[in-house]
Amino acid sequence: MQTSVSKRGQTVIPAAIRKRYKIDVGVQLVWLDDGETIRVVPVSDDPIRSLRGRGCGKKMTERLLEERRKDRAREQSL
Repeated sequence: MQTSVSKRGQTVIPAAIRKRYKIDVGVQLVWLDDGETIRVVPVSDDPIRSLRGRGCGKKMTERLLEERRKDRAREQSL
């Protein structure tokens, strides 16, 4: 499926996707950008429960510490 972006930065979520993921009027969406891809994730009524287990096996602590090191280096170079 493919959609385009309007001059105002808006796009349409195809009906099949809206139905499959129960995206209706008022549903909040989160845009996740990992530097390579963009993911759009609907936020459930209990967002903490819906995200549980998403970071398993991804060495999140190491990634967080590495990002902090990069931030410090950027701040020092200013």
